[in-house]
Amino acid sequence: MAVVTSHFLLPPLCLPPPSSRTASHYSVSPKRPPIMAASSSSSSLTDPQYGGGRSRFMEFPHVSAPHRDLMVELVSAVEARLDSYLLPCTLPPDVQYYENQSGTAQATLHVRSGHDSSPIDFVLGSWIHCQLPSGGALNITSLSTYLNPSTDAPNFLIELIRSSPTSLVLILDLPPRKDLALHPDYLQTFYEDTKLESRRQLLEKIPESQPYFSSSLYIRCIVSPTAIMTRIETEAGGVERMEEILQSHVGPVAKEVLGIWLDQCAFGEREVGDSEISYLEKRDRLIRSKTIEIDLGSSLPRLFGPETAGRVLEAMRGFFK
Repeated sequence: MAVVTSHFLLPPLCLPPPSSRTASHYSVSPKRPPIMAASSSSSSLTDPQYGGGRSRFMEFPHVSAPHRDLMVELVSAVEARLDSYLLPCTLPPDVQYYENQSGTAQATLHVRSGHDSSPIDFVLGSWIHCQLPSGGALNITSLSTYLNPSTDAPNFLIELIRSSPTSLVLILDLPPRKDLALHPDYLQTFYEDTKLESRRQLLEKIPESQPYFSSSLYIRCIVSPTAIMTRIETEAGGVERMEEILQSHVGPVAKEVLGIWLDQCAFGEREVGDSEISYLEKRDRLIRSKTIEIDLGSSLPRLFGPETAGRVLEAMRGFFK
């Protein structure tokens, strides 16, 4: 959403203009138990017992088939690997799905916290649909994963922002949780050895692609040097070209980056001392609160009105604190 999500909402990082646990809590054994694939009896994101809000989240009803398929694949990959470490979503129904009074804007929010013994703090997914006064619609889909201070590994964020069928802003990153200038080994481990830069360069070579710069300098300074922040416009090639780019270029790269996060970050073995835990707790808390302030604090009231926005923001702050 602009946690945007801009996830980082998870609503969007930044909406383009309309055109609590203590340090002692994080004692993780050197060898974490293996993650089991979600079974038919597990609390998967599509389990009917969790109500209409969850089902609505997984529908991604206002985007094209390639866009929807990509989001479903990403969410499914996350739940298959992390499901046994996650609790069910406990958000109220009117936060899992909400809309404005005129019915011109709708959104979903889906959050699952991690078990105390897991490295996962929470996983957040969302979509926003808003009809634009000029015609057309703004559609934002996002998925973010947040680790807790038992590890210092990066988080994961993807956000796709569509202001028309031939326009796409893609934000895809493993946002760092340590200062890269002070910790070159961290830069080496998570960004150089994983060859994330090569994925960014692949999308940069698309003829219709150009760099996207967030209007927020704060957002720009907390993403990684390999962050994919690109704008793709296919007016000349039409909708068909955009769908081809989503299916043949954006999708494969996004799935590769998520795979790197799952293998190297979510379940990579990291030694974190007590002093580092305190640092990570403070840093995570500051960045999350600032993200809500910059991203959602202004965009949600504008789209959904103060009452609905206040209800959603209050629920989110419970996870972002």
